[in-house]
Amino acid sequence: MVLRVRHHRAAMADRTDLDFTYSLTDRIFRLSMGELADFSGAKYDGNFSLSLEEAQRRKHEYVAEQLGIGPDKRILDLGCGWGSLLNFMRTRGARGIGVNLSAAQVAACRRHGLDVHLLDARQVSRETFGRFDAVASLGAFEHFCSPEEYRAGRQEQTYRGLFAQIASVLPDHGRFYLQTMVFGRKMIPVEEIDIDAVRGLPARDSDAWYLALLGRQFPGSWLPFGRDQIVSCAEPHFRLVSSSNGRLDYIETITQWNARIGARSLRKTLLKLALLPRWLTSADFRLAFTSGVSANKVCFERELLDHHRLVFEKRN
Repeated sequence: MVLRVRHHRAAMADRTDLDFTYSLTDRIFRLSMGELADFSGAKYDGNFSLSLEEAQRRKHEYVAEQLGIGPDKRILDLGCGWGSLLNFMRTRGARGIGVNLSAAQVAACRRHGLDVHLLDARQVSRETFGRFDAVASLGAFEHFCSPEEYRAGRQEQTYRGLFAQIASVLPDHGRFYLQTMVFGRKMIPVEEIDIDAVRGLPARDSDAWYLALLGRQFPGSWLPFGRDQIVSCAEPHFRLVSSSNGRLDYIETITQWNARIGARSLRKTLLKLALLPRWLTSADFRLAFTSGVSANKVCFERELLDHHRLVFEKRN
């Protein structure tokens, strides 16, 4: 999450940032998780005997119930990933439209006949896309504010603008489902994340080291400071209908991802070898993908991060 210094000022993670996180590992991830891979926290609700697929389907069913996804409904998915939710909408007879800034993810979605656009979420408007019955965003809100915007004191302005934009494409009482990571109750002071020092991997296993490492994995992205900040920024356009915590579910999800990604495969080995030039030339890449630790899982376990599922309804 996060403090990656850039020479330009951006309101959110840009295409280069998201390609670094998602496009470089696209084929490896799809080989591990399936063509319509779901890269957001599953919904176990404490029942960790469920398979990953069962828990992801439970999440999709929950989203469908909260948004009223059904035949002839028109649903927008902001940051649609590899299209797992869009594909689920299709099985319900709804028309799902996705936007995404990862070129590899967009290409993968289109190969499966999904209506996905390589587009900045801020460019979606009623003029360009028309009106939607509901909007969903699972795991993309983390990328909508950059460290630069946070440092400039514009984090809440960025979120308020996004909520206003989403409200503009919804009818009265239209719903918005938001699933996102946030900084947790044990988050350390931001100034303790030493970005220059982390290149040398100091104080390994410290909270600051894991947070800085996470920033290398998700460049250009900054998290909200808890659920209440999000709910406050949703005013005056939305009221909160329901809220649930998914931190423990996300820990289990990451555990399952790691097991599958780490499973041996000749094809994955060859793909990893193809990334060797990047490994040799990019310190960020070496830190992000070959540190040997699961920074996001540790941050959830230490409650440096938290996770929320929020259902909003547009006010009149």
